[in-house]
Amino acid sequence: MRGGPRMPRVNELLREVIAEEVRTLKDPAIGFVTITGVDTSPDLRTANVFYTALGTEEERAETAAALRRATPHIQSRLGAQVRIKYTPALDFRVDESIETGMRIDALLREIEHDDES
Repeated sequence: MRGGPRMPRVNELLREVIAEEVRTLKDPAIGFVTITGVDTSPDLRTANVFYTALGTEEERAETAAALRRATPHIQSRLGAQVRIKYTPALDFRVDESIETGMRIDALLREIEHDDES
């Protein structure tokens, strides 16, 4: 396990705080966003924040840009709420696992349909 048994707890705590902060943002460019996970480096210096966003490709691009703009604010709020040695630098990344899962599911259904034919 990367970073030992403490890291999953740290990651979940950061995910919860970041998700709450994203919900409170007033930027209209941020659409419906779900923070799906956080992967913090073992030294607590950086954290990849995975999210999903609904909408068209253009709306999702606007959401990504708005999250980048809001990163300093979210980091400062994170530092004020979470007591860990360092406040990690946040890097927001699109979580493609849901889309990949849906694509795999569609392929499996297609194979199943072909087998029935």
